[in-house]
Amino acid sequence: MRFTHLTSKDYVVSQWSGGKTIQVAIAPEGAVYADRDFLWRVSSATADLDESDYTPLPDYERWLSVFDQPIWLQHDGGEIITLYPYGIHCFDGGAATHSWGRCVDFNLMLRKGKAEGSIQAVLLSGEQTLPARGPDTMLLYCGEGSGVLGGIALKAEEAVLVQDVKDDTLTLTGSGKFMLARMKGK
Repeated sequence: MRFTHLTSKDYVVSQWSGGKTIQVAIAPEGAVYADRDFLWRVSSATADLDESDYTPLPDYERWLSVFDQPIWLQHDGGEIITLYPYGIHCFDGGAATHSWGRCVDFNLMLRKGKAEGSIQAVLLSGEQTLPARGPDTMLLYCGEGSGVLGGIALKAEEAVLVQDVKDDTLTLTGSGKFMLARMKGK
């Protein structure tokens, strides 16, 4: 397994209509979000407006969580969904998505038919084992607090990218709130 420590100097920062986006990692390496040619992308964005519309991404499945404040989402004019901090919501990136509420979020975008994956919250105080079976790649992002994974010390807004994951377990120690993304190409 290969471990890479990612910090703000490694991120690509851009603006969207409702705030700022920090691209934490993208595959394949060198892919450009704006070209919509990526297999998967992990990002964190701010929603700085009381209401906003998500960028349509019809070729992608999206996994979303929020770090600090609840938000409300509506897809294609349907039911309004409440997303609480560290809750998880998966939706079709092509859906017309409207949101209410200001927050800092965490996104995983997966190319339909070419990638699969998921995200999960890891709320830690002490030590936790993270199963590493199945995905080709894992990314642990620190939303709050600090921790150590694979010998790499993390603080808020830093990540560890784990590539060439084997059937094994990883031990995370510390005290904090993290998001774990798992990605695998088909």
